[in-house]
Amino acid sequence: MNWTLIESADQLENIKQKAGKSIIFKHSTRCSISMMAKKRFELEWDMLPKDVSLYFLDLIKHRELSNQIAADFHVHHQSPQMLLIQNGECILDQSHGEISVEEAVSVLV
Repeated sequence: MNWTLIESADQLENIKQKAGKSIIFKHSTRCSISMMAKKRFELEWDMLPKDVSLYFLDLIKHRELSNQIAADFHVHHQSPQMLLIQNGECILDQSHGEISVEEAVSVLV
């Protein structure tokens, strides 16, 4: 699996309008907890269904997009944070040590 980088508001709009399932992973490149959560997520992401799109946001570079994600999907800003989006709605919001591919898979079934 591979990340698609989020670098524009247009991409967020496309994710909101997209049918199906997507994951947005918000990551702080300055935070060791975020680094660990990302590494653990990537080690387990093969458990995800192949039709799930994976999006990655470097929130240090794109703080305004992180704020827009929080507003658009009605979640509090966290870092690291994983949002599971289905048909434009956030159906799972996890942060820090709670981030779990296994939990995301259980929600998708």
